[in-house]
Parts: sequence; C-alpha cells; structure tokens
Amino acid sequence: MARRLAMVVAAGLVAFLVAGLVRANGVLHLYNWNNYIAPQTLARFETVCRCRVAYDTYGSNEELLARLAAGATGYDILVPTGNAVQSLIRAGRLLPLDKRKLPNLANIDPTYLNGFYDPGNVYSVPYAYTITLLGYNVEKMRELGIPTDTWAALFDPRYLKRLRGRVTVLDDPRELLAAALKYLGYSANDTDPSHWQRAAEVIINAKPYWAAFNNTSYIRLMASGDVWLAQGYSNDFFQAGREAERAGEPFTIAFNVPKEGAVLAVDNMVVPKGAPRPDLAYQFIDFMLEGRNASELTNLIGSGNPNRAALPFIRPAIAANRAIFPDHAVLGRLEELHELDRGQRRFLNRLWLEIKLH
Repeated sequence: MARRLAMVVAAGLVAFLVAGLVRANGVLHLYNWNNYIAPQTLARFETVCRCRVAYDTYGSNEELLARLAAGATGYDILVPTGNAVQSLIRAGRLLPLDKRKLPNLANIDPTYLNGFYDPGNVYSVPYAYTITLLGYNVEKMRELGIPTDTWAALFDPRYLKRLRGRVTVLDDPRELLAAALKYLGYSANDTDPSHWQRAAEVIINAKPYWAAFNNTSYIRLMASGDVWLAQGYSNDFFQAGREAERAGEPFTIAFNVPKEGAVLAVDNMVVPKGAPRPDLAYQFIDFMLEGRNASELTNLIGSGNPNRAALPFIRPAIAANRAIFPDHAVLGRLEELHELDRGQRRFLNRLWLEIKLH
C-alpha cells in the first residue's frame, strides 16, 4: 500500500511539474518528417525554452501540402523541402523571417543559402539535406562486376540481368524520372515532354528486372541482404549499413553519387502564417542552428548537414563520407527539384500510370 501511495504521489508530482513547465512558456507545435530530430535534442530544447514540443509528422511533401491546403492550422514550425517551400511562398502561407532574431544563421554554409526557391532566405533556413543516389551491397556488386558509380547499374539490362529480383527503386515519380533523365544526359528538371517519354521508356525497359517500387522497407531489405542495389536516400543507406553491421552480416552497405549526377533535397525550417507561437519558433530555429544541436541528427541518421559549426561534433567517419558531405566536384553534379506547374503534373501522372501498368 505504501509503495502504491508513493507511486501515486510521484505520478502526481510529475504531472504537476509538466503542467508547470507548459504554463511557464506554452507549447511549440512542430510539423516535421518522421524521426527527423534527435530525441536528446528535442529534450534539450524543451529544457532550454521551458516549454513542451508537440511533434506531428508527415511522410512526404505532398502530404504536408495537402494537409495545409485542407485547412490544417496551429503549427509553429514546418520543415519542407525546397520545392515545397517554393509552393508555400507562392501560396502566401509563410511569414518573412526577422533575421535579427537568428544570430546563429551565420553558421550555415553559404553553399546552401539563396536557393532557387527562396532567394535571400526571406522565409526559410536550411535544416538538413539528403541526396538521392545508389546504395549497394559492396561484395555482391564486386562479385558480379557491376559498376556502382553510374545510373546504368539501375537501368541498363546488361547489368540488370545479373541482378534480377534484387533491385528496388523509389515509388516516387519525380525521383525515378529524375534518375532516368540524368542517365540519359538531361537535367533532373528537364520538362521537355519528348525527354520525359524517353525517360519513361528507360524505366519500362528496366522494370522487369526490379523487385519492387519501394520507399520504406528497402532499408531493412538491404540490411538483411535481400536487396543488392537500390535507388534511395543517403541517410537511409547510412542506416541500412549500420543495421547490417550491428547484425553481424558478412557484407557491407555503401552508397555513391552516380557520375551522371543526382538530386539534392534541402529541408528547411519555416514559420507558417498564423503560427500561435512565433516567439518559440524563432527560439527553436536559432537553437537548431547551434553546432552541437545541429550535429546530433547527422550522427543519428546520417543526414547531410549545411551547418559549418556542426562539423566538430560530427563523427569523423560520417564527416569524411562524400556521399553525405559532398565536395565541390560532387556538388556540381547535384540538382534540386523545382516545382512543376499543373500541366506538367498531369503529364507526369499519365506517364507514371503508364509505367505502373506496363
């Protein structure tokens, strides 16, 4: 009885302290990608701001934009990718930033500022980035004599015949089309219908050799050895490699930026109009711009990091990986995807249906 009473008292005390914390400075409403902030970073911010963070997640920019278009409100911070930032700016949904409240903005590498979607960073602050590239089982690819520095490994039947059923690609029309366009020597942002049709034909010809269109479980499939080659995101392949290593698998997962080029996706912190607590939003953005805080996501999931002050806190093996921290030569081969207009989206949807049904 005494122990139960003590537990009840302790629970009441915790509830009282939490309630006091929330009363002290309220709640920051963060709408972010799943698992896109380190737990210790989130806990540290709650301590620093004497507030609570309500953390909602989305799985794609389309989901984020659709939810906002459907009338979702009450968020203080969003973390969209560049082309989604472009859409939100055009729709008049974002607050211009008062940079006097963001002294740590100076920590951002200028390479990642002044994006096409927000010249001058009037509305957005870079948070993290990923590269869409090739991940692979080092030993299997070496054994089969398949190059790992070219999109040909994913699209050329000469190589795919040796990989049949062991390849996955992203279930994402923009990403897969971009890879095929780069393979053909075009820009990832090329919108010439005839070039799109050629890219679709490349995809259709390669499709019989692939195991699946897969956005999520390819991490597990690569870590278990069931998939030997995949199109995916740099941070996902980083995690697949760690899982394989922890499981004691007799192979290594690596990832490369193809020589033809690839897609760079920069995610940004923005404040939507109508944010209940813009003061906490500014506090959160500047907190995440501190080097130590910015480094923890990279150490956790292998995300790219635009914050120069984070580098001393990032594990050396991660900081040295050119598929996570590209040098200028690799950066020159990367493109960020631009937003499509309505007609282009309709045409892409028709092509995607043709690809899926073929």
